[in-house]
Amino acid sequence: MKKNFTIFLLAFISLAIAQAGAPASPYYSGVNWSLTGMNLKSALSLKIINSHTNFLTYAEDWNATQATDLNPSNLDNVLLLYGFSNSICPSATSNDNDHRERNSFSNGGGNVCEWNREHVYAKSLGTPALVDGANSSADSDAGEDAHHLRACDVDRNGNRGNLKFAAGTGNSRTVTGGWYPGDEWKGDVARMMMYMYLRYPTQCLPVNVGTGATVSNDTNMIQLFLQWNAEDPVSAYEDNRNTYHGNTNNTYAQGNRNPFIDNPYLATVIWGGPAAQNRWPSTILSSARFTSIEDAGIYPNPATNNEIFVATAAELKAIVLYAINGQMIQKIDNPLKVENDTYKLSNLPKGFYLVQLSSDEATTTRKVLVN
Repeated sequence: MKKNFTIFLLAFISLAIAQAGAPASPYYSGVNWSLTGMNLKSALSLKIINSHTNFLTYAEDWNATQATDLNPSNLDNVLLLYGFSNSICPSATSNDNDHRERNSFSNGGGNVCEWNREHVYAKSLGTPALVDGANSSADSDAGEDAHHLRACDVDRNGNRGNLKFAAGTGNSRTVTGGWYPGDEWKGDVARMMMYMYLRYPTQCLPVNVGTGATVSNDTNMIQLFLQWNAEDPVSAYEDNRNTYHGNTNNTYAQGNRNPFIDNPYLATVIWGGPAAQNRWPSTILSSARFTSIEDAGIYPNPATNNEIFVATAAELKAIVLYAINGQMIQKIDNPLKVENDTYKLSNLPKGFYLVQLSSDEATTTRKVLVN
């Protein structure tokens, strides 16, 4: 398991994030990246709720899926969630349901060689249940939210039904306790469920759609989704979907993005668990997770005599001093305490710095001025 880590940038520096897929800025303009835990969850929830400006009908979701779910390697076909066979449905008499892709115009409700829209957050598991235009005239943002509607083989969609997601390995299948989405798709599923939770905070709880233990700081989130998010990195396919919906110039775009596709590590910052892929290596993202290291103090601040002391009961594995431009000035691996739970940094040039403190369990940062 990767050690947790923190990359720093001062909050008053203009945010500029580059990654595979669309850049996170300016969409995330105004988000305070020094937030952690439930505070960051609330900030991202507000962002994706307010930026969801185009509410698709269930019929329009067909069009959105045909635009977003295309196989990056074959733009004639959509990729099918839960699928794993590389063969194409061979004939109208075949009832195979394990195919990974199918012609984008083979959509419908037929059971042979057609695909339909899978509600990855199963409708019946919502509180209240999700509805869509096919079953109700009521406005239902969650039931028609394209971020969790995926192309899926009709029969395989039926096989999953409303089973909760559960741990497993290999290809998609029923397992003890529910449905395993498959090694290729488990990260996609986790990131969609995290999005649905932030977008519909009371209706689409992760604990209602997945199985297993919950996390310590949020009993609505399950550890399984954090594990899947870390084990299965973002694909170009996910990036394409996210980029489409974030661009309101696209006819069937919702206007909002899935933050956990943009950067899976945001889930680590919010809920902890295994460190996921960090796609924004130049952005401040604190991974401190409610351990004693968070209580660390630095004194004197402003520093005098070009030295500072770090007071913490935690056993530090590294102390790193960064300039505000991100340049590493000084690093001490496995630092030794000078006295009672105190570490010392000496020979510091004058300036403003960020101090990164790392233990086995967490990483946190402090600002310090050296006069």
